Amino acid sequence: MKVLLGAHDVWEMVEKGYKEPQNETSLSQAQNESFKDSRKRDKKALFLIYQALDYDVFENISYATSAKEAWDKLQTSHKREDKVKKVGLKTLRGEFKSLHMKQFESISDYFSRTLSFSNQLKRNGEKLEDVRIMENILHSLDPKFEHIVVTIEGTKDIEIMTVEQLQGSLQAYEDKHKKKQEVTEQLFKMQLNETEESQGNEKSQ
Repeated sequence: MKVLLGAHDVWEMVEKGYKEPQNETSLSQAQNESFKDSRKRDKKALFLIYQALDYDVFENISYATSAKEAWDKLQTSHKREDKVKKVGLKTLRGEFKSLHMKQFESISDYFSRTLSFSNQLKRNGEKLEDVRIMENILHSLDPKFEHIVVTIEGTKDIEIMTVEQLQGSLQAYEDKHKKKQEVTEQLFKMQLNETEESQGNEKSQ
């Protein structure tokens, strides 16, 4: 915004401000012209500030009567927002570190949940690299993924992997694990049925 105000040659009015004369009639013609020019530039600066703000922020400074007053209110408002943002960021960091995959949660759902947190952190000013996100995921997966986690950490360079590649590898392992579990369950059911049939035959005999 400083660049915009400077480009219109009104930044000085924002930075230093100007005072309304107590009695305009006592001013000389030169002083009166200078005052009118300053007033015009101040209103122009105030207009430019208004144009650059969204509605919520505009409400905070709508009663300002000069560009300097509006700018000072913006500075104060931003300081308060920074304090609130720092507190929120600290909370989000703690929640991000404590993320853990639930027992029956899918890889897809867990990635969505983790990336949602990471996006919130980024929106609040956190510099969060993909490597850190992937490390957090690998260290917080359900124990049934321990084998694939060891394999990924031992054979693949996580520094050059993408989040999408990691998710693909884990989903492939998840699908394979599910199929294996389904086969095991089917075999168990077959054995159970055979046992029940065998017991039924023994009773009939």
